[in-house]
Amino acid sequence: MNIRNTTAKERMLKKVRQALLQKRENPHPNLEEMPLYKDETEPLDVTFARELNAVSGNFIYCDGEISVVENLIALVEQFHISKIVVWEPAIQKMLGHYGFPFLKGEDNLQDVEAGITGCEALIARNGSILVSNANRSGRSLSIFAPIHIVFAKASQIVMDIKHALTLVKQRYGEQLPSMLSVVTGPSRTADIEKKLVLGAHGPKNLYVFLIEDRF
Repeated sequence: MNIRNTTAKERMLKKVRQALLQKRENPHPNLEEMPLYKDETEPLDVTFARELNAVSGNFIYCDGEISVVENLIALVEQFHISKIVVWEPAIQKMLGHYGFPFLKGEDNLQDVEAGITGCEALIARNGSILVSNANRSGRSLSIFAPIHIVFAKASQIVMDIKHALTLVKQRYGEQLPSMLSVVTGPSRTADIEKKLVLGAHGPKNLYVFLIEDRF
């Protein structure tokens, strides 16, 4: 076959076949024994806070419910939020106890300025949040609101996704949620001129309120 008359695809496939015929030693014989990540020596909450900030998220530590409400008020004043939606009964009950105003309805999500949800777990390794459709917030409230606020307990922090899935299995048993999703920082894209834009396909701001429950 005249190489000048072959297509680029045929030339590429020929190179691949030649490479497959050549026997070479494995350049990384110990790859499977190498750890994927380095061991972390700092506390899980410190690791999570660092990694969350690295992906443009915001970490707020709260030593109790009063601290939650105080920090929430500060956030509302900072962004001049007037429409904040809460669907989960446990969060509604807590905020209602302190007289914090919020909306319960599921209509006109396009007008919502912030949404508060819970989560299944916090993944320290990469500062991610595991959410599911097992509660009323589902996936909708964490997508539509420009500001996504997550209320999580300190006991929900785990190191890796496998540990987060273990928590889910322990909680739901055989009745696992039909949807599990990992949220890592605010929504982002670089499709337009390779420039990073936050909030293109979801929340522009992400806040995690970590509520201490370990002591």
